Amino acid sequence: MSVPDILAADPAPLPGAAPPGSAAPGDATTARRPWLRTLTHSRSLATGLVLLAIVLLVAIIVPLLDPGGATRLQAQDSLAGPGAGRLLGADQLGRDLLTRLAEGYRISLAVSLGSVALALLIGCPLGLLAATGSPRLGGLIMRVLDVLMAFPALLLAIVVVALFGPGTLVLLLAIGIVYTPIIARVMRAAALETSRQSFVEAARARGASYWRLVLRHITPNSLGPVIVQATILMAVSILLEAALSFIGLGVQPPTPSLGLMLSAGRDFMASSPWVVADPAVAILLVVLGFTLVGDGMQEWLDPKKRAIAR
Repeated sequence: MSVPDILAADPAPLPGAAPPGSAAPGDATTARRPWLRTLTHSRSLATGLVLLAIVLLVAIIVPLLDPGGATRLQAQDSLAGPGAGRLLGADQLGRDLLTRLAEGYRISLAVSLGSVALALLIGCPLGLLAATGSPRLGGLIMRVLDVLMAFPALLLAIVVVALFGPGTLVLLLAIGIVYTPIIARVMRAAALETSRQSFVEAARARGASYWRLVLRHITPNSLGPVIVQATILMAVSILLEAALSFIGLGVQPPTPSLGLMLSAGRDFMASSPWVVADPAVAILLVVLGFTLVGDGMQEWLDPKKRAIAR
């Protein structure tokens, strides 16, 4: 064999090494599942999902173990401290705090998911219409949304609750109205940026109709920032629901609510701090979970950050 032939020949693989062009089994699995790579590299997303999984398990399992325990009055256990009988203690009426926290989680998660879903249902079409419709129509839509955004979120929610009366459904509606202009503005900005991309211009040059451009090209490629914003708004909605319930404009007793628990326990902070500490820590965990998931989703949906993570 000549020298050029020897140089051109492939080197012999080492014992136990993978054949050329093939990836290790773990790398192949990660390549096929990009979400798995994101979980392994994004600590914020993994931590947030773990926190939300714990919250969801508590909200589902604890009420099943003690049905009716959230509203059962036991005067002999009034302000009982945390112990074997009551893991997180009892409130001033002897009700188990762990069960009440689990029921409060159910209310908070339902209001959070429902209000954000309502905002997405209304805000996304408005944002798309403002970005892709006529300039006059887009300007009119954005001016109306600017008026809504001029009000502080809590004040606007209080106005809606004052008009329709307190209650869980009204609270969901109020928070959804507060979030609609935020979702619409994010969707409009993402749609405007997407509509200037080369693949949209190419589809328009091929004669694609307006609805095909919007539904097939612009909308799917504009949802990334909206998803991240919606995840962050879920965290804020937990705080907003707790704030409205704290001042008596949200969930009404005897239905458990994290904000109501804070309001009812503030008179016993000095003698029984767990009455306030338990719902405060519960709010902290769920808000932190949604916030971390939002940060992780932003990293996952951003191609630049995803490339750095690799």
